Amino acid sequence: MTKLSVNINKIATIRNARGGNNPDVVKTALAIETFGAQGITVHPRPDERHIRYADVYELKPLLSTEFNIEGYPENKFIELVKNTKPAQVTLVPDAPDAITSNAGWDTLKHFDLLKEITQEFKNEGIRVSIFVDPVAEMVEGAAKIGADRVELYTEPYASNFHKNKKEAIAPYISAALVAKSLGLGLNAGHDLDLENLKYLVQEIPTIDEVSIGHALICDALIFGLHNTVQMYLRELV
Repeated sequence: MTKLSVNINKIATIRNARGGNNPDVVKTALAIETFGAQGITVHPRPDERHIRYADVYELKPLLSTEFNIEGYPENKFIELVKNTKPAQVTLVPDAPDAITSNAGWDTLKHFDLLKEITQEFKNEGIRVSIFVDPVAEMVEGAAKIGADRVELYTEPYASNFHKNKKEAIAPYISAALVAKSLGLGLNAGHDLDLENLKYLVQEIPTIDEVSIGHALICDALIFGLHNTVQMYLRELV
C-alpha cells in the first residue's frame, strides 16, 4: 500500500495569519498521525511564511511516523536537516520566493551540486529523495547522483487528468518503470486530490509514498480533518 504523508504547511499558514499559536502545528501533526497518516511532511522556506525552522525542531522528537523535510538545499536548510535527522529529505529546486514547487530538478545540469549534498545527507543516515519531472533522463540522473528515491512532480498529471487521464499518466508510468529498473524508490506529490489519487496509484502501484497538503487541508474544511485523512487513505488501498 502506498503511504500517505500529510504536508502540514497550510496549517502553519493559518496560524501565521493571526499570530499566536492557533492552530497549534505540533498538536495538529500529532493528531494527523493518530488519524492514520503514515508520515508528516514540512517544507520550510527561507522567509518562514508557513512552517518555521523552530517548528521542525519541535516536531522531530514528538512524531512517531516518518518525518519528511522538503526544501532547497541552501546552507540553513542543510544545517536544519543534519541537526534534526528526519527519515527522509526531499530536495526541491524552488527559488526562495517561489509560491509553491513548479518544476523538478534538472539532475544533469545540477549533477555535481546534488551529488555532493546527497552524499552529505546519506552520511548522516538520512534517506534522500530528489524531486523530478517524469522524464527518464532526470530519473536516471538521480540514480547516478546516488539518491534513494525520486519524487515525481504530479502537477501536469493533475492538470490534465480530466482532459485525458490515460495521456496524463503515460509519462509517469514510463518514469516509474525507469525508477524501478534502477532500484530507486518512488514518491509522488503536488496537486494530488480525492479525484485523481486513486487512478495514479492503481496505474503505478510501485509508488512508495504520496505527499499531500493543500488539497487535503482544503477538504478538511468541509469534511473534518480526521474524516479527510481517512478518505485519502481509502484512495490508496
